Amino acid sequence: MANTSTRTLRLLSLLQTHKYWPGTELAERLDVSPRTLRRDIDRLRDLGYPVEAQRGVDGGYQLAAGAALPPLMVDDDEAVALVVGLQVAMQGMVEGVAESSVRALAKVVQVMPPRLRRRVEAIRAMTVPADWGGRSDPGPDPAVLTTVALACRDSERLRFTYIAADSRRSERHAEPHRLVALGRRWYLVAFDLTRHDWRSFRIDRLTGPAGDGSRFRPRELPIADAAEFVRAGVDRIARPYRIEVMVEAPADAVQERIGRWASVEAVGPGRCRVSMTTDSLDWPTMALGSLEAEFRVLEPPELIAQIRAWGERFGRAQAGPADHCADRES
Repeated sequence: MANTSTRTLRLLSLLQTHKYWPGTELAERLDVSPRTLRRDIDRLRDLGYPVEAQRGVDGGYQLAAGAALPPLMVDDDEAVALVVGLQVAMQGMVEGVAESSVRALAKVVQVMPPRLRRRVEAIRAMTVPADWGGRSDPGPDPAVLTTVALACRDSERLRFTYIAADSRRSERHAEPHRLVALGRRWYLVAFDLTRHDWRSFRIDRLTGPAGDGSRFRPRELPIADAAEFVRAGVDRIARPYRIEVMVEAPADAVQERIGRWASVEAVGPGRCRVSMTTDSLDWPTMALGSLEAEFRVLEPPELIAQIRAWGERFGRAQAGPADHCADRES
């Protein structure tokens, strides 16, 4: 039989994996008597876990929603941030963890009090996942994200301040439709009541969202999929760099490695052309380096200069720890 601490942790894990456990089955899984199981349940309650018991022949136990998230004791914004992270992992952006993220999300939501669960369910229900990548950006403010998600779910008109790409600030009044996650960026798809047209808004450029208390009948989006609507808008934005590179590697191997962010065209049995547009040269530099293959930059010249600068910097980093120590001591 496992010691008390180990058994208590296992009991907690079992209670979090199923909504309800018959007492006899739970005791068998832990290899303890019903009396010992009751003592372990009481121990969990003393630690702050709201375990409910159903008496009788078919009696059992379940972990109920509580006033907090014991023992994590996270606040509202931290709980939302946790769910957002699991949502991203569920999209398969981190290989091998999507299924685990689904199980973890189910455990977290199961013990959330209704106040937090309402906010979490709004994000889950009103977000359209999309398989598309981009450069790394700061994540959205959880408070902004949940306010927008609730407005989407409840069909409540929303007012907010928006900062455009050229830094112009404007006040918007909109009918929110869906949240869309593209790579690490989040977008709100909404009908802009000021411009009288559909728009997509980057959440990280949106501040002070607040529902105005008025409800609306949802309009029909001109494109069937909200994620496709955002993609189309992003593709129309002019980007400063067009990348063309010849890579000495099979097209299928390159496609598997960076195909989500670039166009790969075979030009021979062991050679391919890689094309992409980007607003930063950092990502193409890292992507090409990750291919572990010879390549030749066709355009732009700025990328050639950046790769050379990175190469010189990496070359200077070849000195070992002993060399650095000697420099400091001299």
